[in-house]
Amino acid sequence: MNLKRIFGALLTVLGIVGLIYGAYLFVNTTNSTRNVKSLLTYGTIGIIFFISGIGLIKTTKDES
Repeated sequence: MNLKRIFGALLTVLGIVGLIYGAYLFVNTTNSTRNVKSLLTYGTIGIIFFISGIGLIKTTKDES
């Protein structure tokens, strides 16, 4: 298996975890500014990791 695909899968999993944690903060948040900052931080990082991981997996060619 290609190292780039492994790294892409790792980024994708980290992105999913970040998005799930951001959703958890969104559901359990009160009107506190600190929670909104955490929500935006984890959500943004989750989206970036997820998109870059999927892109890396899609563009990496299989080696024969």
